[in-house]
Amino acid sequence: MILLTLNEQEEKVIDKIISAIADYIQFEPTQIAPASVLSFPGLEIRQSQRRVIQAGKEVNLTRLEYSTLVFLASNPGIVLTRTQIFEAVWNMDSDSCHSSVGNVICNLRKKIEPDSKNPTYIKTVLGVGYKFSGKTPGNDD
Repeated sequence: MILLTLNEQEEKVIDKIISAIADYIQFEPTQIAPASVLSFPGLEIRQSQRRVIQAGKEVNLTRLEYSTLVFLASNPGIVLTRTQIFEAVWNMDSDSCHSSVGNVICNLRKKIEPDSKNPTYIKTVLGVGYKFSGKTPGNDD
């Protein structure tokens, strides 16, 4: 299965390509289910629009930041290791993933946390990894 997000001009090009090869490849029609909205106090992740709203303002995230946030927020309260995050977001195995995940988490906190030094959403579990807290500030999972 291939899933693409295209602008109008790119969509026309892809339609022409599909029409040209349709006689040679069997396509199965697929209905895309509407993506969910992950909603937490002060933070909303609109997956169908690939948008993050924090305190009423849109937050611009890189692909890795967004994918990491969605992965964590989709598993609130669950401790995820750096390796699990790396394999899910980067889609590859690695023994040297710790600094990559740590850098993305640091950048993500700067963008979505009210106070990045005292995070509300992405909590560090020392020696293990991270967990997403979907509760209001001051109430840990």
